[in-house]
Amino acid sequence: MWGCWFGLLGGDRLGCHQKTVRKWLHRFNAQGMDGLGHRPGCGRKRRVTEDERSRIIELVRCDPPGRLVREPWGDLAAEEESAPGEWTRDTLTEAARRQGIDIQRSQVRRILLAEGVRWRRTRSWITSRDPEFSPKGRGLSACTRTRRRAPR
Repeated sequence: MWGCWFGLLGGDRLGCHQKTVRKWLHRFNAQGMDGLGHRPGCGRKRRVTEDERSRIIELVRCDPPGRLVREPWGDLAAEEESAPGEWTRDTLTEAARRQGIDIQRSQVRRILLAEGVRWRRTRSWITSRDPEFSPKGRGLSACTRTRRRAPR
């Protein structure tokens, strides 16, 4: 009997494996059309709810609490001076935990990738990880021409 089913509904013709076809046939024989529908509760449950995911994405879209902002009178100030000035996965994870979201750093990465949030770490022009790096002296602006000295 199975041979005729696989002749008509072969796994290759349906684009799936023969075991998959067999599983669905067993379900149909046992439960009829109801067996072919979506079964609630199948698969692993998400540990982070949609509401928590939205709150994490909101965090990324706002400025970190340590970022310097120019006040109307011209001074630079941060909301929290001891807080980080840029978002990293570690600082986002910590901020989410402070909001009561139990999340790991790797989950933050997956959420950002799934939502298409561009993630680039800012680089400072004044520091380097190179151990042989030595800061140069005062440089000229890129728009300032250098003068050649006339020979004496």
